[in-house]
Amino acid sequence: MKTLKRIRWIPVALLLIVSMFLISNLSDKERALAIYNPADLNPELVDESLKHVKEGHTVMDFELINQNGEIITQEDYKDKIYVVDFFFSSCPTICPVMTSNMVKIQEAFLEDDTIKLLSISVTPKNDSVPTLRDYADKKGVVDAKWNITTGNKQHIYELARKSYFATTDEGDGGLQDFIHTSNFVLVDEKKQIRGIYNGLSEEEIQQLINDIKILNN
Repeated sequence: MKTLKRIRWIPVALLLIVSMFLISNLSDKERALAIYNPADLNPELVDESLKHVKEGHTVMDFELINQNGEIITQEDYKDKIYVVDFFFSSCPTICPVMTSNMVKIQEAFLEDDTIKLLSISVTPKNDSVPTLRDYADKKGVVDAKWNITTGNKQHIYELARKSYFATTDEGDGGLQDFIHTSNFVLVDEKKQIRGIYNGLSEEEIQQLINDIKILNN
């Protein structure tokens, strides 16, 4: 009799296990990442001219130069999910940690060519192509996966402030202007911002990796 009761409980137990598995998977899918527009973000991150924008924001086109002296544009990231950060090669404080965390993201998606990385120098005058090449070699950058870039300072600072919303400080991209931010920005294949993360936090880097996986499903 006891054996019969156990047999009857087997289908119920299996049903519970399957239900829990489906709920777990569903919770990830239901946690579909938000699409961030300027009005959704911390107002301190958003340029005054864009704070009213509630929908339709996409990151602007760019033209930068990478560690191999190649011109990099939005076309190189077309239909890709990518992570952006702003750094400078001589930074002794937060940048080494940020770059190490970018390496972790690179390793997590090394075999997936739909995921890319983009690092943009905030001191482009100092970060020449040879300097970036040396930096990339020392940090273990995989060229096909990750562009370490320099370019026009005003263009870069406009990208940081009006496109990726990576920094809270204001400026005009002039000689005395300087950005120093630890934010990582997640961009989807439609050029929409899907998350902003603290590039110094191990927990947020893991969350970023998980969020990329959700986007890539």
